[in-house]
Amino acid sequence: MTLKTITMQWTGDSLILIDQRKLPHVVENIVCKSYEEVAQAIKDMVVRGAPAIGAAAAFGYVLGAKQFSHLKGEHLSKAMQQVHDTIARTRPTAVNLFWALKRMHEKFLASQDQDFVRVLEEEAVKIAQEDIETNRSIGRHGQTLLKDGDTILTHCNAGALATVDYGTALGVIRAAVENGKRLRVYVDETRPYLQGARLTAWELVQLGLETILICDNMAGWVMKQGKVDAVIVGADRIAANGDVANKIGTYTLAVLAKRHGVPFYVAAPTSTIDLNVEDGSQIPIEERSHREVTHVGNLRIAAEGVKVYNPAFDVTEHDLVTAIITERGIVRPPYEVNLKRIMGVEP
Repeated sequence: MTLKTITMQWTGDSLILIDQRKLPHVVENIVCKSYEEVAQAIKDMVVRGAPAIGAAAAFGYVLGAKQFSHLKGEHLSKAMQQVHDTIARTRPTAVNLFWALKRMHEKFLASQDQDFVRVLEEEAVKIAQEDIETNRSIGRHGQTLLKDGDTILTHCNAGALATVDYGTALGVIRAAVENGKRLRVYVDETRPYLQGARLTAWELVQLGLETILICDNMAGWVMKQGKVDAVIVGADRIAANGDVANKIGTYTLAVLAKRHGVPFYVAAPTSTIDLNVEDGSQIPIEERSHREVTHVGNLRIAAEGVKVYNPAFDVTEHDLVTAIITERGIVRPPYEVNLKRIMGVEP
């Protein structure tokens, strides 16, 4: 049982991840043969993007099951809880991580009397394959919002590299192009980790789209000049009221889009919607290494001794979001009603 995409490969006994820290200069893979190695890869951002993290976590869980398959009963249950908890501690904001681990752990608890390793492997592959189809469906719905000749602004990376394949925000752009629409895309560099400059620009150039890279602080001026027809971003978690946690800088874009009358779209799978979180104030925000701000690569750009605040995500309030594009359709306000409806929960 195997899987192969640009983001990850499952060989049956290892998870091979493209090392996104080294793109676009070097295309290099990292081979993970244990759940600990998968957890470290997620924590170190070898793999990033909420859907990709979720799928990687599922395969990491399988590697843990293979590692502890010789155990029985309570010893096995404790070991698999350890696998779950180790992977769960890696990134606190992306809800897909916890969604995938919950799904895998429940499958384990229900299949201990069977060949549970095989059952878990099938489930992980299913999660990955579902993600690909989910992204394509997001693209099909989202591309209806774009017109031929539109110019899109996007932030961070919500493309194939942030998912198992195809992408969410970039999936909408890809689908529009596949439907014959001519688009151009402004890409925020996305400081401090530069996912836009390093990853999104690389993906879009590979697709042959006209791609214009800008510094994050140029977005407002570009909008004021009337050069942007829509902003499309991904999401790491969406609260029940429609508040959106995404890469730091997203909130700024949403405020600017509102000021300049530009529609602000969020493209994300329904697995990113967390109805257990009432609003964005309840979403944990990861703070990452200060070195990401004080250095670019190995080059220090800030004074020694300076203090740093480096939140990896921010929260965009629901009233700044024009629509949320999911695989089940486009959700518009009132989000507290329509998100429940699209999730199959009675408002």
